[in-house]
Amino acid sequence: MNRNCVIKAPAQDTRGEWRRSSAASAHERLAFLNEASRRIGSTLDLAETSRELMDVAVPRFADTAAIMVQERLMIDGELPSRPIDGTTLFRRVALGVASDNPEAWLRAFPIDEITSYPPALPHAQCMATGQPLMYPVLDKDSARLIGSGIEREESVAGLLTESSFLAVPLKARGRVLGCVVFSRRPGSRPFEEQDVSVAEELAARTAVCVDNARLYTRERRTALTLQSSLLPADLPQPLGMEIASRYLPASDLMGVGGDWYDVIPLPGCRSALVVGDVMGHGTRAAATMGQLRTAARTLASLDLPPDEVLFRLNLMSQDLDPTQIATCVYAVYDPVTRSCAFSRAGHVPPVLIHPDRSTEIIELPSGLPLGIGSDPLEMRELVLPAGSVLALYTDGLVESRDRDIDAGIMALRRLLAGPVEDLEDMCDLTISSQRPGHERDDIALLLARVRELDPDEVATCPLPADPRFVAHARRFVRATLASWRLNGLIDSSELIVSELVTNALKHGWPPIELRLLRGRTLVCEVADGSPTSPAPRASTPDDDTGRGLQLVKRFAYRWGTRPTQYGKIVWVEQRIH
Repeated sequence: MNRNCVIKAPAQDTRGEWRRSSAASAHERLAFLNEASRRIGSTLDLAETSRELMDVAVPRFADTAAIMVQERLMIDGELPSRPIDGTTLFRRVALGVASDNPEAWLRAFPIDEITSYPPALPHAQCMATGQPLMYPVLDKDSARLIGSGIEREESVAGLLTESSFLAVPLKARGRVLGCVVFSRRPGSRPFEEQDVSVAEELAARTAVCVDNARLYTRERRTALTLQSSLLPADLPQPLGMEIASRYLPASDLMGVGGDWYDVIPLPGCRSALVVGDVMGHGTRAAATMGQLRTAARTLASLDLPPDEVLFRLNLMSQDLDPTQIATCVYAVYDPVTRSCAFSRAGHVPPVLIHPDRSTEIIELPSGLPLGIGSDPLEMRELVLPAGSVLALYTDGLVESRDRDIDAGIMALRRLLAGPVEDLEDMCDLTISSQRPGHERDDIALLLARVRELDPDEVATCPLPADPRFVAHARRFVRATLASWRLNGLIDSSELIVSELVTNALKHGWPPIELRLLRGRTLVCEVADGSPTSPAPRASTPDDDTGRGLQLVKRFAYRWGTRPTQYGKIVWVEQRIH
C-alpha cells in the first residue's frame, strides 16, 4: 500500500473529541493547531509533509482528507505562472482515511493520480478563487459531479453523499499551490465556520512547508544538474587500461560539492587520470569544479609533466576565485612502458592494489592545495605491475565525523584487497561499505586496472642512423599493418613514416626508434635524441624541400611533438574506420 495513504481506525462519537462538539473551546483548537505546527514540516520532503498533514488531521479533525498539488510544482519545482483553470494538472500526493473500508477510498481517490478538475468542481472553484469552500452536507448531485470530474461517478458518489465536505486552498507567496479536501462521514457533526478557520490554519502551515520543500528540491536539482553536467558522461577506455568510476553526491543540498574525476587522452595512447575536490559545498563549489576541470583539460593538452600541470592549475585557480581552495591528484600513464607519473596538491594519496591483492599507498609529498601559495610540487614515477589496480578518490570516501582519514584509508585498503575482481563491483562495494549512511560530503572514485599490451596493439622498430633504413621502416609499417588488418591505412602510413624517419635522420640524433600503436586511432611515433621540434614551413614552387610535414598534415587526424628525457617524439594519429 502506498506510504502516503494514512489509514486509521474511524473516530467514535463516544471519544468526546473536540471536533465532535460545537462548543469546543478556543483553547482546545489552539492546542490542536500547536500540535499540528510541531508535527507538520519535520523534513524538506513534499511527500512526507503531505503525509504528516494527513496523520494530524485524520481522524481528529476529519474522517478523510486528501491533498492535491500542481503537477508543475512537482516536476519543475516552479511556482504556477498563470491562473488556475480547467487545463491545470494536479497530483494527489496523500490520502488519509479513517474508515472500515479504506480500500474503497483508495480505489476512488488513488495516490499519485494526475488529473485536471473541471471549473464546476468544488476543488477547482476553491483553487481558482483562493477561498475555502464548505458543504455542511453534500447532496447526491454534488457528489456525483465530483465523481464525474474524475471519471468515477458511482464510487465517489457512494462515498461522499450526505457527508460534510470542506476544500481549502494551499497558498504560499501569493500563489495557489493546490488544495486540501476534508470530509466527515454521514452522521458526524458537519463542518462549521470555526472548522473552516482551523482548516485554513492547517493548510497555511502545510503550504509553507510544501513551498520550502519545493525550493529545496529545485535548488538541489539545479546543483546536481550543474555538477553532473560538468562531470564526464562517458569515460574513455584507454589503451592498456580498464576504467571504472563512481560519483556519489552528499545527502543534502549543502552537501552538493565540487568533487570531480576525469580521464584525458594524451598523445601516444597515454592517458591522464585526474581526481579533484573543491572545498565547500553548494552551487558555487560545483561551478568552480567545472572551471578547474576545464582548466586541467586545457593544461593536459600541452602534454606537461603532472607537477607542472598542477603548478599551473594552482596559479589559474587563484585567478578564477581566490576564496575557493581545491585539492587534486594528477597521474599520466604510458601503456607501452606501464610507467605512471604522479603529483598531488593537498589531495589524499593514491592506493595501488597489486596482482596478489596486497595494497600500498603511493607515497609522494602532498604539497599545498590549489589556491594556496605558489610553491612548486613534486612528482614521482613508477612502473605499475600488469594486473594491478590504481585507486584515485576524494576524502569523502575515507573521512567522516566518526572516523579520521588514516583509519578511513586503512579501511579502504582492506576493501580493495578483497576477492572482488570486477572493477564495477569493486566500485559498488567500496561506496556502499565506506559510505553506508547519510554524510555531508560527496565522493568521487576512479579505479584503473593496467594490463600488458597485446602484439596487435604495439610494434617497435629501432633504426640505425643510416638513410638506407628508411625503406626498412616502410617495409616494417606495411608488414605490421597487414598483420593488424589495417590495409586501408598502409599507403598513408608508409608516406607518413617515410617523412618522419627522413626528418629524424637529417635533423635529429641517435637513437632513432619507430613505434606503431593501435588504440582508438593508429599512432605512428618516431623518437630521436634531438630536443628540437620540427615546424612546418611554407615552400615556394622552386623549393626542393619543405613539403614533408605538409603531406603529413594532409593525411593525419592530428599530429604533434612531445619532449622526452633524451630528446623528442614526433607522433601522428590516423582515424581507424
